[in-house]
Amino acid sequence: ANPDRVTQELTKFNLVPEAWGGDTLFVQTSAIEGTGLEGLLESILLQSEVMELRAHPTREAIGVVGEAQLDKGRGPGATGLIQHGGMRRGQPVVVGEHAGKVRARTDDSGALLNEVGPSAAGEIIGLDGVPDAGDALNVVESPETAREIAVYRAEQRAKKEAAAKQKMSLDDIMSRMTGSEAVTLKVVLKSAVQGSAEAVKDALNKLSTDEVKVDVIYGGVGGITESDIMLASASDVMVLGFYVRPDTKARQIADREGVDIRTYSIIYEMVDEVKQAMEGRLEPDTREKIVGRADVREVFRITKVGTIAGCRVIDGKAQRSARVRVLRDNVQVYDGTGSSLKHYKDDVREVDAGSECGVGVEGFIDINYNEKIEFYTIEEVRRTLDTPAA
Repeated sequence: ANPDRVTQELTKFNLVPEAWGGDTLFVQTSAIEGTGLEGLLESILLQSEVMELRAHPTREAIGVVGEAQLDKGRGPGATGLIQHGGMRRGQPVVVGEHAGKVRARTDDSGALLNEVGPSAAGEIIGLDGVPDAGDALNVVESPETAREIAVYRAEQRAKKEAAAKQKMSLDDIMSRMTGSEAVTLKVVLKSAVQGSAEAVKDALNKLSTDEVKVDVIYGGVGGITESDIMLASASDVMVLGFYVRPDTKARQIADREGVDIRTYSIIYEMVDEVKQAMEGRLEPDTREKIVGRADVREVFRITKVGTIAGCRVIDGKAQRSARVRVLRDNVQVYDGTGSSLKHYKDDVREVDAGSECGVGVEGFIDINYNEKIEFYTIEEVRRTLDTPAA
C-alpha cells in the first residue's frame, strides 16, 4: 500500500486533503488490520454535522439505488440506500421504472429486517424488473400507485429518447458526423427585411464544405411564428432569426416540440457561432511526435509480472504516458502501450537520455536483446472549415 501515491494521484481530480490545504477529508484505513475505522466514523459524523444533514425518520422512504441484479432464485433485487423516511416489509415501492412490494429487506450480512430507517443500506427483493444504478427509490401508498408511476416514468423516458433522436440543435447537429459522410444542417431563416435574409442565407451557404453543408429550406421576412416552428418540427431543422424574435405562442410550441431557436442582431455573430460549432465537431487531425528512443540491453522475465526490458535511453526521454513501438532490425514488431516504467526500483513518469530504465510493454513478451523501443505521442490538431481532412 502506498497512501501518499494514491493521495497525490487523487489531486488530479481536485480531491485535495485538508493537510495539504484542501477541503477533502482523507482517512487511512485497513480492512486487513482493522485500523483507522474509528477515525473514519468520526470524520463521517463530523462532516454530517458540518453539512447539517437531517432525515425524517417516519415519512415514506426515499432512497437511491447503488446496484441492481437478477437472482435466479429470488428474482430482481436492488441494493439501495434509504436517504429519508422508513421502509417496512410489505410496503409498495417504485424503483425507477419498476414497481413491486418489499418482500424482503436484508442488511449487509444477509439478515432479514422488518423495518429500516434513514441511512440504512441493504438489498430489496420484490420488484418486477431490474432497475438501473442511480434510480430513485420511493415507498408509495398502494401497488396501483406504484405501477402508475413506473409506467409514467417509462413513457417519459421513451419520449425523451425519441425527441433526442429526432430534433436537432446547433450544438449537436455536428455529432451525427461519421467518417467522411457529410452532414446537412437544415435551417428555417427569418429576418426583419428581405435584403438581410438574402445576405444571411448567402453567408451561411458559403460555410458549406464536403463534410458539412448548410441548407436553408425556408427563408422569410417577419417575426418567428407558430407556422415557422411547426415547419421546423416537421422537417427536423432549427430556426435562425436575424433582428426578429419569436412570439409567445411560437416559443411555447418550440419548447414543447424541442425546436432550437437562435436569434441574432449582428450577421457576423450568427455566421461565427454557426461556424465555430461546426468546426468544434470536425474530426481533428492527428500527428505523431517521437519523444524518445531506447536500446534493450537486458531482458527480465518475471513470474506474474511479465517481460521487463532493461533499457538505456539513447535519445529524448522515455515517458510512462507515451505509446511504445518495438523495433527489430528497424522493423516494427509491436505497437501499443507501456505497462510500467521504472528507474531502478522506483516507478517514474519519465527517464532522460543517458539513464537506464526498466520498461514493461502491455501484452507483448517477445522482447529481445539489442532491439529498440520507440516512445511517441499522438497529438490532435483542431481543424477549421478551411482545413481539409488528413
